[in-house]
Amino acid sequence: MPDMNALLTSCLILSCLLLCSETVPIGMDKTKVKLPEETVEETPQSVDTGLHYDRYLREVIDYLEKDQHFREKLHNTDMEDIKQGKLAKELDFVSHHVRTKLDELKRQEVSRLRTLIKAKQDMEEGNGMAVDHQALLKQFEYLNHMNPHTFEVDDLDRLIKSATSDLENFDKERHEEFKRYEMTKEHERREHLKTLDEEARHREEEHYEEMRKKHADHPKVNHPGSQDQLKEVWEDKDGLDPDDFDPKTFFNLHDSNGDGYFDEQELEALFTKELEKIYDPTNEEDDMVEMEEERLRMREHVMNEVDANKDRLVSLDEFLVATKKKEFLEPDSWETLEQNQAYTEEEMGEFETHLAQQEEELSMKAEHLQKQRDELERQQEQLNAQKLELQQAVEHMENIKKTQSVEPPGGEVEDNAIPLAQDQGHPLPPGHAELPPHQAIPQQELPQHGVPQDLHPGPPGHHQLQQGLPQDLHPGPPSHHQLQHGLPQDLHPGPPGHNQLPQAGGHLEQTGHLLPQGEQHQPQEHNAIP
Repeated sequence: MPDMNALLTSCLILSCLLLCSETVPIGMDKTKVKLPEETVEETPQSVDTGLHYDRYLREVIDYLEKDQHFREKLHNTDMEDIKQGKLAKELDFVSHHVRTKLDELKRQEVSRLRTLIKAKQDMEEGNGMAVDHQALLKQFEYLNHMNPHTFEVDDLDRLIKSATSDLENFDKERHEEFKRYEMTKEHERREHLKTLDEEARHREEEHYEEMRKKHADHPKVNHPGSQDQLKEVWEDKDGLDPDDFDPKTFFNLHDSNGDGYFDEQELEALFTKELEKIYDPTNEEDDMVEMEEERLRMREHVMNEVDANKDRLVSLDEFLVATKKKEFLEPDSWETLEQNQAYTEEEMGEFETHLAQQEEELSMKAEHLQKQRDELERQQEQLNAQKLELQQAVEHMENIKKTQSVEPPGGEVEDNAIPLAQDQGHPLPPGHAELPPHQAIPQQELPQHGVPQDLHPGPPGHHQLQQGLPQDLHPGPPSHHQLQHGLPQDLHPGPPGHNQLPQAGGHLEQTGHLLPQGEQHQPQEHNAIP
């Protein structure tokens, strides 16, 4: 006991000295002392799962883990119990603040889904495709869309089950996608060879074999998850002595988010050193798509060997158990992709047959579209021709309208006015004006003997009408002959030297009312006959 008391006393004294050494002396200006900055540890971000609802999944999990009760249940519940929905029932014990935030997250996700569904419907309807509403809703089974307002136990249960199922199928879908990629690449190579002559085809085949051999010539690849593979990471990335390798220390060094588990992304990061032995992005023979597939194969292998409860996470305990197995200490050699072709020749044949059918369908559609295009062009030509004919017809009608709208010499004929017969070679003399429309001679005022309506004013010396003419005619010059009976005072003068009216229609001679030759108009204003 005395030794124990002495030890405790020494510890207290040492602690006091350390505290005193860090205190600020009294005589020092405290304003000039730089206090240590407080560092706030950032919460490690969740890793992207690759699911189309990944953001929603991560946000829900992050808020649930902020609740102490739920966080404890999450870490103490077995994966099988989680899959069976036992964890979802703990949602009823989550705090009100967390439940309110979960309600908000669900409303945002429902709004996002509605936008996506509407866009997909518009796209399919625009392409003339029938919309499969059941297939659309099946993609969003991870929440209860019938209740878009609140996050309930059913929503959490759906989210857990959907994420578990989708993640299990995610790797399978990636493998299928990679297989299609490899077969497409081989199909294009074979089709290219068909376009070459014998000599060029032989050179291309030699180059292809040379690239394959060059790609296969690389250092030995360690078995993923083995002691040799992890020691290389320990030495090259961590800068530690391989002889001092400690599994627990290694786990803590590479648990990047500090949650006590290796997730899939943290595991894949451990294989970068091995992948760099096989693939170089600057080499022609190395395909980076194949490198990512190799990384996936390595991660799947380690998960199958180490993940005992199949929760897609490797705990510290699972990792330490795996380091004691024979496979960890004495692993088999690892076969890379070039040693394990992604497809068989039978699968390649089926793939090429399917491609041929697709090409035939595309060719038929292209031919049909070309016919539609030709028909549209023909109809467009017809429309252009009709448009041209219509324009010509409109121009012709406008020309006719312009021709008819031009007044003939002598003015328009209004009511029963007598038009001027200027088209018979007797233009009006200079200074004479045409008869205004309101001074036109009405038809009912013509004499009974029948004077034609197109009489021209006679020039001086012409015979004039003797009776029955209206009195509102323009005055003529004094040198004109006058009518003998009932002649108006305002006759329009005719040109000098004319003694008779023109023989319009031969009516004047038949009436017998001609002015005697030599008889002249009186020197007063007269109205001329229009």
